[in-house]
Amino acid sequence: MIPTFEATDPEAVVTLRDYACGTVFERHTHARGQFAYASTGALKMFTDLGNWVVPPQRAIWVPGGVPHEMHMRGDVVMLNTYLDDQAAKRAGLRDRCQVFEVSPLLRHLLEAALAIAPSAAITVRQQCILTLLIDEISAMPEVPLSAPLPAEPRLAQACRRFLQAPAQTISLDEMAQWSNMSRRTFTRHFHEGTGMTFVAWRQQVCLLEATARLSHGASITEVALGLGFSSSSAFTAVFRRNLGDAPARYLAKSRAASAF
Repeated sequence: MIPTFEATDPEAVVTLRDYACGTVFERHTHARGQFAYASTGALKMFTDLGNWVVPPQRAIWVPGGVPHEMHMRGDVVMLNTYLDDQAAKRAGLRDRCQVFEVSPLLRHLLEAALAIAPSAAITVRQQCILTLLIDEISAMPEVPLSAPLPAEPRLAQACRRFLQAPAQTISLDEMAQWSNMSRRTFTRHFHEGTGMTFVAWRQQVCLLEATARLSHGASITEVALGLGFSSSSAFTAVFRRNLGDAPARYLAKSRAASAF
């Protein structure tokens, strides 16, 4: 169910939803911007401009009016904060999707804000909770867990085909063939459409998929070989270089945060 809001509703409204593993929330939009926090489980989100992965204990910002589709990886408990335009501006949230870290303080503020009924008069204490929640969102660091999609129809079709079964072994020549383009034309248009080389984009997509699979319980070796890396150590090196931690440590931090 897509929430609706009145002009008299608070500037930030927090709701909680549970989704079973494999649930797909079909393409939809929200009037307000959505700050979706995955308390447990992971999710993948798709828009016309790219795809994103939200591991456990992270959040994604979806601006109001942006069509998007969400796929649940594992059983997901999601805390959604719907922000009006002024609140989103105060939180420093942009007009594009972003993935963020979530601090222990922000987790507690989200839980406290759940008790604030949209239709009820807001007390001074409740307004302070919402004000601090918005301020804490503004302090959250962004996480590089996205991959842009080109607008050019042939490239977009090839990229969506890649997204269905991403692998490091899919070559530039194969992508060019899927796009019905020469290698040179594909390379030029791909960089123009995404701001990235195909090799960098392929690696980013594979890392997004790896993060989702690891969050869903797959082993590091399973993920590495399944995505076409030559070895688990090669995968770990790429993962650490891009996300700042080895996969095991990255997951351990997520589990520790979840138990907080």
